[in-house]
Amino acid sequence: MKAADQGVLSINGGSSSIKFALYPAGEPLTRGLHGTVDRIGLNGTDLTFQSPGVREKNSLSIAAPDHKSAAAFLIHWLDEQKVFESAGAVGHRVVQGMQHSAPELVTEKLLDELRAFSPYDPEHLPSEIELIEAFHQCRPKLPQVVCFDTAFHRTMPRVARMLPIPRRYEAKGVQRYGFHGLSYAYLMEELTRLGDPAAKAGRVILAHLGNGASMAAVRDGRSIDTSMSFTPTSGLVMSTRSGDLDPSLGPYLARTEQMSPQQFFEMVNHESGLRGVSEIGSDMRDLLAAEAHDVRAAEAVALFCYQAKKWIGGFAAALGGLDTLVFAGGIGENAPAVRARVCDGLGFLGIEIDDSRNAASAGVISTDAGRVRIRVIRTDEELMLARSVRRVLET
Repeated sequence: MKAADQGVLSINGGSSSIKFALYPAGEPLTRGLHGTVDRIGLNGTDLTFQSPGVREKNSLSIAAPDHKSAAAFLIHWLDEQKVFESAGAVGHRVVQGMQHSAPELVTEKLLDELRAFSPYDPEHLPSEIELIEAFHQCRPKLPQVVCFDTAFHRTMPRVARMLPIPRRYEAKGVQRYGFHGLSYAYLMEELTRLGDPAAKAGRVILAHLGNGASMAAVRDGRSIDTSMSFTPTSGLVMSTRSGDLDPSLGPYLARTEQMSPQQFFEMVNHESGLRGVSEIGSDMRDLLAAEAHDVRAAEAVALFCYQAKKWIGGFAAALGGLDTLVFAGGIGENAPAVRARVCDGLGFLGIEIDDSRNAASAGVISTDAGRVRIRVIRTDEELMLARSVRRVLET
């Protein structure tokens, strides 16, 4: 059976959510039933879903104190919706892939590898492995494919992957890996589809700005650097993650606040970023609405935009110039004010925003005279998962 004759179920597991999308058999891949299990392990866990051709979303309240119970509920619900009658394979997003550079069929050997390097990403890998195991238990003959978020960045040169700590740790796998690879791979395919010459032979900065935020510098279609590093906590300030910090802050807080390593981990991943600076929330929409009357919200927005501007400048230097800048992610796609502030003052790089195009979130928001083409592209990790599964099944 050809890969195109099989439907694909994309599963995108996060630290507190599971997104899913069914792509029925046929070409091109078209999204069918899709949805999200959100707020796993918190109060108010919901399954929100939408059927093709239906505008309204439906929602179910569920009891899901952990990923295992959420996965069990979702699989049972998908079974009730007859999803497995049309899905010939399942694709999973796996955040940390270490040295893996391409999607792979799930085998017991691969699962053993994933378990072995779970300590590198305790926030994501254990729950992602649980998801894979749950689907195998329910449908043991259903092929499963894992797509690694780090794979996109395996082309980075050694100088970009190295961390300036004692060399012996590199042998233990401590290096810059980078993340958001599925999103970046999708954006590059979209640039190619749109006929942007920089996708194949040019200098591109991809800005995935959402709850998790990162950037990637791409030259001639290959990642040469990225803002996230050994873990997704590093790089830009994010909704609840701190981004880059002085490493001595941890020992300082241990001495002065008696903060344990786990408490520090929780703080920099869940209590920092926009939430920590604003003290009112982590959603950029709320902060933009409040900034006129709340200095904390205004400073959080300003810090986010300032850091994003610096990363663009740094990556333009690494690339030796810039041809195309892409905004994606929930903030990048939907916040014209943020895009405008990030780009303000970057005219020396050839970055010039057209205000009316930006306000409308047009596909191209740069001025006609600007040397750099600035695009807004809605990223689609679930579709990229489905494409990757099809390609694996065709080999």
